[in-house]
Amino acid sequence: MSTKEKILDVALTLFSENGYDGTSMEQIASLVGIKAPSLYKHYKGKEDILDTLIDMAEERYDENFGSADRIEKIPDSIEEFMKQAMASVTFTINDPMIRKMRIFLIKEQFRNRRLAEITTRHQIDGLLSMYTKIVSGMMEKGVLRKEDPETVAMELIAPVVVYVSKADRQPEYRKDALKAIEKQVRHVCEHYRK
Repeated sequence: MSTKEKILDVALTLFSENGYDGTSMEQIASLVGIKAPSLYKHYKGKEDILDTLIDMAEERYDENFGSADRIEKIPDSIEEFMKQAMASVTFTINDPMIRKMRIFLIKEQFRNRRLAEITTRHQIDGLLSMYTKIVSGMMEKGVLRKEDPETVAMELIAPVVVYVSKADRQPEYRKDALKAIEKQVRHVCEHYRK
């Protein structure tokens, strides 16, 4: 791992544990094993580190979870949907970077408007938009019966967000959270099966 990558890794850990304001450049440098002035050879400052982390997390999330603009395929069956949905949820619960970023954003959302908007996009608006498109496509394919796709999407995502939050607070609950999420998603799919 390069020094630049170590800086990001340490900073994200500290941000998720102590918050943005509770983390100093000196703390980051100390844990990386360099002197604070050396950080400025790699980043302009703490805000530059944060911006880099946000960009990296957004790219990683979009690549591994998807978005309304990046739906690879509308599932042809409930089983295919379950496989896709559970792969996405498993990624979001278990990926260390995404988990730390989510914990950081949850803490900071009430102090920073930009971070509040990112949190809302990832936990509500972006998920709702993505799953509304997927559900709508599955309705068009005849996999699910025609209903209001946004309402069905909300029935899918709301419990998932709750279970993921619980898993973030109680990491020992991750496996149970995945089981509960799978049960909930399957229940909604079966309820709207055509």
